[in-house]
Amino acid sequence: QVQLVESGGGVVQAGGSLRLSCADSGRTFSTDAMGWFRQAPGKEREFVAAINWSGSDTYYADAVKGRFTISRHNAKNTVYLQMNSLKPEDTAVYYCTLDADIATIRGNPTYLEVWGQGTLVTVSS
Repeated sequence: QVQLVESGGGVVQAGGSLRLSCADSGRTFSTDAMGWFRQAPGKEREFVAAINWSGSDTYYADAVKGRFTISRHNAKNTVYLQMNSLKPEDTAVYYCTLDADIATIRGNPTYLEVWGQGTLVTVSS
């Protein structure tokens, strides 16, 4: 059974940085695409970033492009989200997910079946 565990959330001032990690206990990590979503209070879960199985292709939401970087270390079964120049509007619970098809991650999140428990990021102004 695949289990995703996020870590690295916390409280940071605007302009600061955080790095989130998501460890995957599944056996297919190196062949799965991975992604990050976030959900702010009272809002729907939204796509943040995705990376293909090899790390050669990455995709970002317009709101984070140029500030966030997704990467992965297949030998450690871990995907990362480096978040720089954080803004108060980045405050949310961040979730990682996976799928065999990166198009599914970039599309409707209701089709994604595996999620971590989430890690809270709070950016103060």
